[in-house]
Amino acid sequence: MNRLVHTGTHPSALLRRACILLKVDEGGPDGWSDTRAGRTLNCSFMTVRRVRRPFVDEGLDAALHRKRPTGRQYRKLDGRPEAQLVAVACSPAPDGHARWTMSPLSEQLVELKVVGSIDPATVWRTLKKRAQALA
Repeated sequence: MNRLVHTGTHPSALLRRACILLKVDEGGPDGWSDTRAGRTLNCSFMTVRRVRRPFVDEGLDAALHRKRPTGRQYRKLDGRPEAQLVAVACSPAPDGHARWTMSPLSEQLVELKVVGSIDPATVWRTLKKRAQALA
């Protein structure tokens, strides 16, 4: 691991995790606490703990090379779809309604094939975020 830290070009996160493991090595001459290692390496003690745990549970490779998170949900409305939502929301309300509500807005986005499906709460959050950005 010393060779990893001192040679070549590696991603900074990988180097930081290697440095953390070197500092908190209990078998080594220093064996620093999580707090001391965090202060020295300019990270929190929780970061040190999050690096140490996979090392103890799964080994060196798991501690150095973190797995990508699975199951991440990406935003349905960003960029052009968000602009289309705003355009629909600013257009005249459907017949028989005084203004747009979230359910008809979400149905209209599906009808216009902006998205395959969308929850009215997502529409509400997007419009709320947009209103905060304009304020």
